[in-house]
Amino acid sequence: MSEQKKTYYIDIGTGEISQSATSSTWSYQIQANDEEITQLRELFDQNYSTEWKNFFRAHTPYVQYHYDRENDDYDNTTQQIYGMIHKLGDEEAKKHIESMNILPNS
Repeated sequence: MSEQKKTYYIDIGTGEISQSATSSTWSYQIQANDEEITQLRELFDQNYSTEWKNFFRAHTPYVQYHYDRENDDYDNTTQQIYGMIHKLGDEEAKKHIESMNILPNS
């Protein structure tokens, strides 16, 4: 029982997911069902929360980036977002993400 997939437009920088290609700027076009969009929204929300933790951590000068678990969490979640967009995206999205070499084994 597979749900109907719809076209969505994604802007990773803002975390915006839209069904309108003209309502705002977007970087990637994907085909996804409601469950996949919910999962992608949760990943964007998780990164937003981590961004706030990083903001407060940035005011602690003795913690270096490579020793900061929140930065690792953010990087991991961002990689998951790109992985989902690669899986659900059109050919242009797939090629662009592959050219970035952000995914494991890509």
